[in-house]
Amino acid sequence: MARKALIEKEKKRQKLVDLKADKRAALKKIVKDLYTPIEEKIKAQEALNKLPKNSSPIRLRNRCSITGRARGYLRKFRLSRITFREMAHKGLIPGVTTSSW
Repeated sequence: MARKALIEKEKKRQKLVDLKADKRAALKKIVKDLYTPIEEKIKAQEALNKLPKNSSPIRLRNRCSITGRARGYLRKFRLSRITFREMAHKGLIPGVTTSSW
């Protein structure tokens, strides 16, 4: 199980990303627009640089919602492979059955 501090840090980053997403998107649109004057682009880029680093979605790491494990993550279920297997065997995930032949 991941340290609780890591899990909390990830939640904090997610909140910051959600909070600053609109502002970041607006600034990026100005920077990428071909018809925007260069002075405005520079100002927008500087404003983008002043945003907190953790407000960028690139800084997020997918983690298991139960254990906090970062590797072996299944996006569809938001679980690690180990937790997914345990829950599937117990029948806790609807629509998932173990195969046998």
